[in-house]
Amino acid sequence: MLPSSGLPMLILAPLLLIGPLVVRGQNDTEPIVLEGTGRVAFSATRQTNHEPTDMSNRTMIIYFDQILVNVGGHFDQESSIFLAPRRGVYSFNFHVVKAYNRQTIQVSLMLNGWPMISAFAGDQDVTREAATNAGLVIMERGDKAYLKLERGNLMGGWKYSTFSGFLVFPL
Repeated sequence: MLPSSGLPMLILAPLLLIGPLVVRGQNDTEPIVLEGTGRVAFSATRQTNHEPTDMSNRTMIIYFDQILVNVGGHFDQESSIFLAPRRGVYSFNFHVVKAYNRQTIQVSLMLNGWPMISAFAGDQDVTREAATNAGLVIMERGDKAYLKLERGNLMGGWKYSTFSGFLVFPL
């Protein structure tokens, strides 16, 4: 049997051996600091409706005519396309309101022409229903992200429809 004074040392000895390894591992990790041009975020709204026309129910890019935030200037208002300034993980979300009942809208977040996430609103008895979704995507420098209306008509007045995104962290 060990004397009572030796027991704490027996318990602490393995911790002393492990402790420096843990500290050393933490010191090897460098924090990612986003400063200056590293900050990337945008948010835009649509103020006008996409009324039924010859273009109704045809695939088209959804245009957002008012920019709320455009940190870094990577969202182009004319084309409504976000251009990634660097490789990284980006977060996008959208909320797009349909204009009429008895119709369905389908909206897709496109990355370089390919659908990444989609949403639809299709309740025939509801006039103002939204197609909403969000997700994370890995983008390379120069990649393009935008929303595409696959089907339906949009409600734009009063800024019901929004599109937002930001750089979560660079890779």
